[in-house]
Amino acid sequence: MEKKIFIFMLFIFLGVAPGECRVSYAPDEQVNISVYEKISPAIVAIEAQVKDGVSAGTGCIVSSDGLILTGSHVVENFKDIEVTTHNGQTYKAKFVAQMGKNKDLALIKISPKRPLETVSFGDSEEVKVGQKVLSIGNPFGFSNTLTQGIISRIDYVKNRFQTDAAINPGCSGGPLLNSTGEVIGISQSIYNPDHNISNIGIGFAIPSNEAVKFIASVDKTKISSSKKN
Repeated sequence: MEKKIFIFMLFIFLGVAPGECRVSYAPDEQVNISVYEKISPAIVAIEAQVKDGVSAGTGCIVSSDGLILTGSHVVENFKDIEVTTHNGQTYKAKFVAQMGKNKDLALIKISPKRPLETVSFGDSEEVKVGQKVLSIGNPFGFSNTLTQGIISRIDYVKNRFQTDAAINPGCSGGPLLNSTGEVIGISQSIYNPDHNISNIGIGFAIPSNEAVKFIASVDKTKISSSKKN
């Protein structure tokens, strides 16, 4: 009994109500948490039925009415496209446009009943080797997975970012984010000499400025005419 009274008085002394728990996070942890909580509602899982089975990937919601950016190889030669939002809601998606293999970007469209959360884009021209990046994707079907790393290299010839943030099959089309939660790249591929057996820390992303130009180039009437399948 005396022990319980002592614990209760300790809570009062510390200004914490019994049952309340205050967790302290390191500044770097808080950045990760804040970015994830801000952006994950705007990230979707994509499954495209293709000739050889299922092509899985990730997408970024770029408009509240359901326009989604992903990798063109995720939905290439599709028969049917299904999108799952962060809360588990599934939609049939309509193909809108693609940039082709060299740029590897595509737009698809769903028709939600309510406005969706969207991503925002940063200026990829400002990206520096060594800066911290975060990736959100659906590796091997594990939806809304967060990983972190740095920009390891900038390939100016191929116009690609190299990163050691873990990118695995299912992450293509997902965002590479800076510490403020802006999309600075779109995950595209990994260097995998062992054919997807393991991730060795060499991933590639398309700079966000390429994505912004692509979205702006798509005929708006084509987007607006996209209807739910």
